[in-house]
Amino acid sequence: MRSASTDASSALLPVVALVGRPNVGKSTLFNRLTRSRSALVADAPGLTRDRQYGRGRIGETPFIVIDSGGFEPVARDGIAALMARQTRQAIVESDVVIFLVDGREGPSGRDREITDELRRTARRVLLAVNKTEGRPREQAVAEFHELGLGEPWPISAAHGDGVRELVEAALEPFVAPPAVPESAEGKDAKDAEDAGQAATARVAPAAGDSAHARVRVAVVGRPNVGKSTLINALLGEERLIAFDQPGTTRDAVAVDFEHAGRAYTLVDTAGLRRRSRVDEAIEKFSIVKTLQAIEQAHVCVLLLDASQDVSDQDATIAGYVLEAGRALVVAVNKWDLADAGERERVRSELDRTLHFLRFAKWHFVSALEGFGIPALMRSVQAAHAAAMAKLPTPKLTRALREAVERQPPPRRGITRPKLRYAHQGGQNPPIVIVHGSALDGVPDAYRRYLESWFRERFALTGTPLRIEFRSGSNPYAPRT
Repeated sequence: MRSASTDASSALLPVVALVGRPNVGKSTLFNRLTRSRSALVADAPGLTRDRQYGRGRIGETPFIVIDSGGFEPVARDGIAALMARQTRQAIVESDVVIFLVDGREGPSGRDREITDELRRTARRVLLAVNKTEGRPREQAVAEFHELGLGEPWPISAAHGDGVRELVEAALEPFVAPPAVPESAEGKDAKDAEDAGQAATARVAPAAGDSAHARVRVAVVGRPNVGKSTLINALLGEERLIAFDQPGTTRDAVAVDFEHAGRAYTLVDTAGLRRRSRVDEAIEKFSIVKTLQAIEQAHVCVLLLDASQDVSDQDATIAGYVLEAGRALVVAVNKWDLADAGERERVRSELDRTLHFLRFAKWHFVSALEGFGIPALMRSVQAAHAAAMAKLPTPKLTRALREAVERQPPPRRGITRPKLRYAHQGGQNPPIVIVHGSALDGVPDAYRRYLESWFRERFALTGTPLRIEFRSGSNPYAPRT
């Protein structure tokens, strides 16, 4: 297994880390460089806590950009120390650091501490003075010369002012001038331009990037059940902050890795709690990001805590996954810490509270000890295969007729619904469209019977299945 930061496909791309104290605009700049909204942005400090990767491009030059949390170099314990560790790892992984400071507030003591740290550890540093829109360049950067990091670059991450020039300067050592082969000497400028484009193409990601083939897995659950610990166990490194405090993860952080020869993207999400407990605007943003992560996933892993009661909130999160139609694997974490009585209690509560998830595989694991993780990943792969399964129309129709012969739909009045044939209408989740007549009268109980029948016939374990009925027009109905 290896994370994306060490993937061979990324080795040729320069890496740019965004570093600075809290609330100076690092995530805003990250979103602009990656042309995405991958990082949460709000006018509050400490929003980003884990480092996050994205791909950017300036002209024909691709690069990797790392967003980091607010950096407190002198922090020795607590969440601030863990955030500082993540930032230091980003600095180590980068080829160049863009050190963001706040042009409205001027240099601070924290900026000076970060400057001292970067002088010792960073390969190369560019100082970017953010939030300088509407001010003359010399006035905006004058105070920051005292940091001694070279000429400051005035930018506005929110409006884009000066960003392109900054990134071009950061990437300048990694952009080779167009190489003209010896055989091209004496040819016209067009040939030289073509040769330069070919050289650029060698470092650019190929079209049809492997990201399209990756299985996107979102790990969801209540706060503090071990989601980040589970992802760290899969990656084999402390990639995400795991801290014994609810709400440590606030953003949805995506990490690429490989397992058993398959490519995955793991998405760590913020813990979802009851709406009555969601008071902070930041946590409301986190909920939105988690729901978006569920919508974009192929498979969701619902993580529960064996030391806690299975609650209505767990059922609510499972309901979000079902509404999105995503494949699902359920994992009960901290199983190694539960005694026989607690294990029996958890099994009973699961059967009672989450009975509607019987289509999913259940696993009892320990993310901290690595117990049960390989079997969990096998179920993730099986659930993805079921969600993306192709169901041939002849086999679906044959299975439909067998189901009707075994148990016909009940009559409604003097008519009985007639189910004639079926075909597949979509994937992730699989959708089976049943055609016939008088299908408006098919009750929900019979729909559930067909779902169970098709699931068993096509081995669709781990994915929701949707049945849609479409009635043909009645040729004997009066025409208007």
